[in-house]
This record gives sequence, C-alpha cells and structure tokens, in this order.
Amino acid sequence: MVKSILENRPALKAEIDKVAEVAGYLWQKGWAERNGGNITINITEYVDDEIRQMPAISPAYPIGTTLPSLKGCYFFCKGTNRRMRDLARWPMENGSVVRIEEDCASYVIIADNPVKPTSELAAHLSMHNQMIEHGKGYKAALHTHPIDLVALTHNPEFLKKDVLTNLLWSMIPETRAFCPKGLGIVPYKMPSSVELAEATIEALKEYDVVMWEKHGVCAVGPDIMEAFDQVDVLSKATQIYIAAKSMGYEPTGTSQEQMDELKRAFNL
Repeated sequence: MVKSILENRPALKAEIDKVAEVAGYLWQKGWAERNGGNITINITEYVDDEIRQMPAISPAYPIGTTLPSLKGCYFFCKGTNRRMRDLARWPMENGSVVRIEEDCASYVIIADNPVKPTSELAAHLSMHNQMIEHGKGYKAALHTHPIDLVALTHNPEFLKKDVLTNLLWSMIPETRAFCPKGLGIVPYKMPSSVELAEATIEALKEYDVVMWEKHGVCAVGPDIMEAFDQVDVLSKATQIYIAAKSMGYEPTGTSQEQMDELKRAFNL
C-alpha cells in the first residue's frame, strides 16, 4: 500500500481535516446534493522537498487558461463527480493533490490517487490566481448551494447591486461584522463556463462572497473554515428574513445609523 502524502505531515493533514469537516457541514445543511459544490485549497506552504520530487500519477491536463501567479503551486481539490458526504469521510479518496506545471496552463496529479479535480477547476484556480496577485493571503475557495440564498436569487429585485447585501446586513449584527464586504451578484451564466469564471473573478475584486444567480455561492478566505463561515452567517441572515416573511410581516431590520455604528465599532 502506497503511503499517503499526509503521513508525517501534521500541518498539511490539519488543513485537509478542515476540508473534510467543512464538507460534512455542507452535506448536513443540505447545501451539497449528490456531487454538488467544490472546495480547493492552496497547500503550497506545506510542501517540502520530498513532495516537490514526487512523480505525477496522471497525464498533464490543460487548465483551459494560463495563470502565471500559480507557477509551481500545489492545491488540494475535491474530485469531479465526488460527493461532499464522501469527501467528509475519506478526503484523500475523493480529492487529490495537484501541481501546476511550468507553463502555468496545465497540471498533474501527484497524490494520493489519480482523482481528477472538479470540472470547475479553471474557475477555482482563476480565483486562487487573483488572490495571489492581490496579496490577500487567502488560500481557500468554496462553492456550495445554500437553499435559502439560491431562493432569493429567483426574485429579480434582489439581483440589483448591493440590495441583498444591505438586506442581509440588517437582519442580525453578526452578518455586518463577519461578512463585511457583503454579497456580490453574478447574473446567470452556464455552469463551468469561461464566462462564469470571468464574471466571478471580476466580482471577487469587490466581495469575498459571490452569489451565482439560480445556482449557488462562491466564497474565498484565509482558510476553508473562514470561507464557510461567511456563507453560514449570510444563510442565517436569510433564514431570519424568510422566517419574518413567513409570519406575515416585513422585518424592519437594523437602521443605516445602527449599521454605521457597528462598522465604526468593529473597524469594518
């Protein structure tokens, strides 16, 4: 039996364990039906000389775009057609470690198994490329399908710029504090398309969480838990709004003055 890349690498294992934990949360919340959703994390900082010498266990696959800031980077990626509930239990059987090649336009799988990454890899790697270019220090990208947030995008009124941001900020103070950039909106585009990837990259210049109309959410953060937390607080705010509406009234929300006070208090 070939040993796992995680063996004797506790720091790397801790990051993969976080991915598995978040994958479990996504399934439990009903945000990851069948093979829905994706996770990628940049693990380059945990790579040692032994890992750099590891041979490829797959052919070189094209990314579909050239991403110069990713030269020599390593990522853990959820596998295509793999379920989040399985990633939660067996991360190294349902995901893989990939290395970006010298041409910055292709990748190879190096561990543990030749599990081909998500079909949305180009979009995810483009997000990581931008995060490196902008020096954010962000290492994780998450895509998931929160039922409540997706439902909101079926109302055209909520697709206008920052309408949802201000609504959800006003539902509970934690949303303003823990998702300080709000929620960007990307109008409907074909899943896995170049157009969707490009629109997402553009929106992430302004936001850390982006809503794909009638599809799902993309979030980025310093690690996968931080990315998940932002979606989680937005979902809680959405549930408060939906609960109030279901009881037959329009929630008042916190006032602009109260939100400004919160912004000053938390230096947002």
